[in-house]
Amino acid sequence: MKNYTITVNGSVYDVVVEEGQTSGAPAAAAPAAPRAVPKAAPAPAAAPAAGGAAGSIKIEAGAAGKVFKIEANVGQAVKKGDAVVIVEAMKMEIPVVAPEDGTVASINVAVGDAVEAGALLATLK
Repeated sequence: MKNYTITVNGSVYDVVVEEGQTSGAPAAAAPAAPRAVPKAAPAPAAAPAAGGAAGSIKIEAGAAGKVFKIEANVGQAVKKGDAVVIVEAMKMEIPVVAPEDGTVASINVAVGDAVEAGALLATLK
């Protein structure tokens, strides 16, 4: 048996993998999956940090997922409750809405970006 520590969306899991004796292929494939997860984890953290926050009102992701659609453009006026970005998580489309009336100052993500919960998606002024 081999022990692995895997990080998925910021949660750490200790995993025990039992090696089979019929073939060496499954044992060789098992370490590849844990290595792929940590390499993918830093990319979402870098994407939201790359954009500059131009407005004082932050719009943050409520859940980890993938940016499915951007509903608003920079310079567009939005009302409280209007969808600004739609995040797909667990095959559900979750609208991330404006917390108050304002004008979109920046969009800090692109369609297809993976985001963590609490990641800065956009700002309003």
